[in-house]
Amino acid sequence: MNVSGLEWAITLTVTMAILLFDVIVIGRRPHEPTRRETAGYLTLYVGLAIAFGLWTWFFHGSQYGLEFFAGWLTEYSLSVDNLFIFLIIMASFKVPRIYQQQALLVGIILALVFRGIFIALGAVAIQQFSWVFYLFGAFLVYTAVKLVRDTEHDDDADNAVVRFAQKRLKFTDTWDGLKLWVRDNGTRVMTPMFLVIVALGTTDLLFALDSIPAIYGLTREPYLVFTANVFALMGLRQLYFLLGDLLKRLVYLSQGLAVILGFIGVKLLLHALHENELPFINGGEHVPVPEIPTLASLGVIVVTLLITTVASLYKTRVHDVRNGRTPEPAPDSGPPR
Repeated sequence: MNVSGLEWAITLTVTMAILLFDVIVIGRRPHEPTRRETAGYLTLYVGLAIAFGLWTWFFHGSQYGLEFFAGWLTEYSLSVDNLFIFLIIMASFKVPRIYQQQALLVGIILALVFRGIFIALGAVAIQQFSWVFYLFGAFLVYTAVKLVRDTEHDDDADNAVVRFAQKRLKFTDTWDGLKLWVRDNGTRVMTPMFLVIVALGTTDLLFALDSIPAIYGLTREPYLVFTANVFALMGLRQLYFLLGDLLKRLVYLSQGLAVILGFIGVKLLLHALHENELPFINGGEHVPVPEIPTLASLGVIVVTLLITTVASLYKTRVHDVRNGRTPEPAPDSGPPR
């Protein structure tokens, strides 16, 4: 894929412009967004992702267009799982609703930074070492098995880094927007937002370890890897407030992601065998194994996500009916202020 410097410059400029817009708007008026606001922004971001994919299809070829859409859907599904952990973190620290939007934006920016670093490292590793696909594939298969075993999300807010900070630093119970520390009787003390940001950052780091090998199993173009991650992250803040409790109803999300990651892991292992240069495997010669085309990968991803969503909603609906409960819609926060 021949991506000019101008394309990279425009992509980075637009990305930074969107992030700065969000920062300026949120910094000036922290609030709990209305459904109309969140739906509008989410529609805009999804529309931009689809438009970018179509542009890639027509100007760089259908193969790269398919690779972008497959990568974007995979990263988006992984990001939704990441978002579920964000929900747990917000609930664990009892973050006030008016500050959740700010904390979410910081979490998304951290996710973008971590993924950018891993994208660059992954690109260098792929160019220098063809055997890295063995590592990527094995790691994804391991992650898939772990997801199947872990049927419930653990409380990721209570991680080792957070516990270390709680033991070593002084904290106040007072919230003050995005401020990480305040002065209390002349002494600097950390706010609860500090722990929230630490929890979000460590969670983002762990998810980046999964997402980057996954997308490199679908495309080896750093430009598509980067843009797929950007578009997958840009609508998460709005999705958080728009869906609310619906995210908790996706009870089979982890199993669906396990299928997707396991499939991509097998695809990576097949590619590694096809391009094999390790002397202790087939004498250093390429192994004649079939490779999975991108179109088939896209089909598996779409079908898996559809089955996962329908099955999750059906199970929770049946559970609610049996227990005599009807899910109540989340209350609207009122007209824009």
